[in-house]
Amino acid sequence: MIDSFRDAFRLPDLKRRILFTLAALFIYRVGSHVPTPGVDAAALGKLFEQGGVLGFLDLFAGGALSRFSIFALGVTPYINASIVIQLLAVVMPSLEKMQKEGEEGRKKVVQYTRYGTIVFALIQAVGMTGWLRNLGIYTGSWLDLMLVAVTLTTGAVAVMWIGEIMSDHGIGNGISLLIFAGIVVRVPEAIIRTLSLVRLGEMNILVLLIAVAIMVAVVAGCVMLQEGQRRLPVQYAKRMVGNKMYGGQSSFIPLRVNTAGVIPIIFASSILLFPYTIAGLFQGQMAQAVQKAFSPSSPVYMTLYLAMIIFFSYFYTAVVFKPEDISDNMKKNGGFILGIRPGRPTTDYIEKVMGRITLGGAVALAIIAVVPTMLTGLMNINTFYFGGTAVIIVVGVALDTVHEVEGQLLMRHYEGILKRRGGKSGLLKL
Repeated sequence: MIDSFRDAFRLPDLKRRILFTLAALFIYRVGSHVPTPGVDAAALGKLFEQGGVLGFLDLFAGGALSRFSIFALGVTPYINASIVIQLLAVVMPSLEKMQKEGEEGRKKVVQYTRYGTIVFALIQAVGMTGWLRNLGIYTGSWLDLMLVAVTLTTGAVAVMWIGEIMSDHGIGNGISLLIFAGIVVRVPEAIIRTLSLVRLGEMNILVLLIAVAIMVAVVAGCVMLQEGQRRLPVQYAKRMVGNKMYGGQSSFIPLRVNTAGVIPIIFASSILLFPYTIAGLFQGQMAQAVQKAFSPSSPVYMTLYLAMIIFFSYFYTAVVFKPEDISDNMKKNGGFILGIRPGRPTTDYIEKVMGRITLGGAVALAIIAVVPTMLTGLMNINTFYFGGTAVIIVVGVALDTVHEVEGQLLMRHYEGILKRRGGKSGLLKL
């Protein structure tokens, strides 16, 4: 990975993309420290020290929520809007047709997602500000409340814009990188705080070693899950083109165990945090019951979280993986899977295999996301938020970014990566 990034800085275009991404992340982190007026920062800090769902909410905001900065909502409104648009595309033929209309259709869908982001951001901003007002942390009038809500909504739109330009002009998925940066930036503080507790005797060294062992195991599991694949062997028939013979070679179709990547984790977390935010608008036993039910440590939340991870694993895989296209391309190029007839039987076979490995990947993803949180909760490790959700996002986004950098290097036939992969030194001659 280090070698890939070192080689990337030797290519002007790739270097410019990486530097653009770093500059956008810097702007995002600066905005996360710009406070929203009218909030008692000291009282808010004490509230977030309690951890629980507040720490989980702050995880996706990269610490901006605990400071109640202009970027306090983070990428959550954009993610919620994206989920709604993708779900609507399944039940609305007109929207599904729009997605298949090429670049123009894609631009329209993106525009609808932006409008949805504004709506979700405004709802969440009002809910968050109203919740703080009920707790006595925010003491402004209702007019001041609306002003703060508009500020937070504008901040959410700005975060969306930063993520989009990172995807277009930088490296990797912009929205995922913003979440990644928000998690990683808190790691040094968490390490220092934990070591201080160990030095003061408030944390047992054995508990710390167990937590580190869990973290290493989770990271290893995430890497295996992200890199795991099932390879379907494909044979290409021989054919004459002019005076030359082509084909007759064997290849394979790589089917990833976790095709959806970190998307199911992000989608499930964002959806389940939405009811908690809305409940903050209201007072009474019903609102308290909703907030208690959707707390990350509650059995209701855990059950829904597991179910939604599995659902979105299947859903997103169905969105990005098209067995019909693979089958058609194989048929056009004279390829076939041994023992399977070309055409519809090949499509059905690929769907069957993909369904099986997606189930295994979805269950493994859900276990990695939930089990570490439960174990650290049993050991009463509350010095910082540690859970499978954060680790999966960090590892998944890091691997995807590295793969994109390596893909860019291979596309340019850069000698450094070709040499590491067994190629000849020097540029590849075509």
